[in-house]
Amino acid sequence: MKRKKTFHKTYSFIVAVVLFVAMFFVAVLFGAADTTMKDLWHAITGSNTSDAISAIRDIRLPREIAAIFVGAALATAGAIMQGITRNPLADPGLLGLTAGANAMLAIKFAFFPSVSYFGTIFFCFIGALLGAALVFGIGSARKGGLSPFRIVLAGAAVSTFLIALEQGISLYFKVSKDVTMWTAGGLIGTSWAQLKMIIPFIVVGILFAIMFSRQLTVLSLNEEVAIGLGQKIMIVKTILFVIVIILAATAVALAGNLVFIGLMIPHITRAIVGTDYRFIIPMSVLVGATFMLFADTVARTIHAPYETPIIAVLAILGLPFFLFIVRKGGNAFS
Repeated sequence: MKRKKTFHKTYSFIVAVVLFVAMFFVAVLFGAADTTMKDLWHAITGSNTSDAISAIRDIRLPREIAAIFVGAALATAGAIMQGITRNPLADPGLLGLTAGANAMLAIKFAFFPSVSYFGTIFFCFIGALLGAALVFGIGSARKGGLSPFRIVLAGAAVSTFLIALEQGISLYFKVSKDVTMWTAGGLIGTSWAQLKMIIPFIVVGILFAIMFSRQLTVLSLNEEVAIGLGQKIMIVKTILFVIVIILAATAVALAGNLVFIGLMIPHITRAIVGTDYRFIIPMSVLVGATFMLFADTVARTIHAPYETPIIAVLAILGLPFFLFIVRKGGNAFS
């Protein structure tokens, strides 16, 4: 039985890698401009400079690479959130992370408009950190400490407050257009310079998530069991929350507020590899990246040469999934 399960997981990872590679080529080759595998090869090797090849090298490649890392980051953050809180409806927005990052973006545009892109990442990180701090501060204010239920309530309240703060600052200082263009969600205009700043943060976050996946598995089952096995749960939780903050903040800085990825992908992944986070995290990376490539390709091609907002595509795909999970009580894919 154990050998059969191992074979199933290995086969699942192979299929996931094949689908990811295939989706990457589809995403790069399909679009408003017709391109071929030969054009892609020349774009990678730099052996030609035609318009089609320049479009691949300067527009599509950085955009699809951004889609890969944003999808992987949000899926990993969602998986960690669901494991820590033992809440099947958890995603990075549950802790006020995305709302906090968006609020700090509004402050950045209102008071520090000339800040560099690296400074924008810093503002998103601080906003995500403050959002999480508010959620934990409110959630642990009463006797008995944190619980999944209190986290949900505190997260909803803090997110609502931060969204109102963002909108108030945007309207009062007349920067609503800038903030909306950034937070609406999308990968248009992604550059290689942006990727060089963002990718290291995401890679480090994912690597640490994999390193702590064993502790997350125990923590997702029962805190008493984790304590009995000698885990220092406060240290483990703190590290995992920092990982979530890094992944969510960098994803928001690169692509804006993209919904449902952190909710959907971990559920799909658990249906494939089970409940062990040593397999859930790597599979979430692959499935999240593949899904984001698919969503971005649909957004670019469904109404070409015009572009559909990717957040609309994610909402169309994610909302029915969310309602299905709610109806099944969170156990539909467990």
